[in-house]
Amino acid sequence: MAELKGVFSVLPTPFHDNGDLDLDSMRRVVDLFIEGGVNGLTALGVTGEVARLTEAERRLVLETVIEQVRGRVPVVAGTTAEGLRTCIEYTRQAQQAGAFAVMISPPRMPKLNSGAVLNHFNAVALAVDIEIVVQDYPPISGFTMEPALLAQIVRDIPRARTIKLEDPPTPFKTSRILDATKGLPIRIFGGLGGVYLLEELIAGATGAMTGFAFPEILVEIVQAFHQGDVDRAADVFYRSVPLMRFEFQEGIGMAIRKEVLRRRGVLASAATRAPGAKLDTATIASLDRVMAWVEVERKTRMFEEARK
Repeated sequence: MAELKGVFSVLPTPFHDNGDLDLDSMRRVVDLFIEGGVNGLTALGVTGEVARLTEAERRLVLETVIEQVRGRVPVVAGTTAEGLRTCIEYTRQAQQAGAFAVMISPPRMPKLNSGAVLNHFNAVALAVDIEIVVQDYPPISGFTMEPALLAQIVRDIPRARTIKLEDPPTPFKTSRILDATKGLPIRIFGGLGGVYLLEELIAGATGAMTGFAFPEILVEIVQAFHQGDVDRAADVFYRSVPLMRFEFQEGIGMAIRKEVLRRRGVLASAATRAPGAKLDTATIASLDRVMAWVEVERKTRMFEEARK
């Protein structure tokens, strides 16, 4: 539990232009994010295009990430599956590969209810010996976990006391979950590209577990907040929200994030796998503008820091 805090960057899965895995770029992304100060990494998440990977590719991606990390930070592996047995198998594979924890969403099934969700997480926890991050992301799972259900999971399943909350309004939901689990060692991570990070921290979140092409910005916000400098955290956050918002656009967000990482020199190609979106000229022009603005803001902040 002590290591599940701060900023965990959700990794993209790099591809060559022809759609093949690009493991060299994967290694460069891992190094860039660790050098940016993240507390951990998350592989095989939704924004890692995990649904477009074969079984063999899932293993290869996770093994490559863990090998490149070399124990510098903990790694969380996504192991969500529609079937319980498959979820347990993915989780065991992740543990054997060296993952510190796994991230699991409720299984997709018709007329899913709270009892079935609770039973699912309990069965996984009984079958494996690894920390579980409960991902609450209704657009993918198809099921909204109410605060009462998440609180019950925390109370009943000690191995599943970390939540990745992605069901807006996340600050409000964070407060309700924490109020219902007082006295328990619960950790709540924000997601959604970081667009509500400051408000989530104010509500009691431990940090962020999300994809964002500039994780060092998230690190700066979280560190400043936890050091008690809320004004500095707010300043960095409000200056960075335009890029977070632009990058987290539904449908094309992953393509934007990969293009930014290509521009940062770690991805050889910004390709996503079909049916992933490709950026049009208008979106690229808008990205050029917001990237230029962010660079000006970065230099301004550096100048202001130097004058202090």
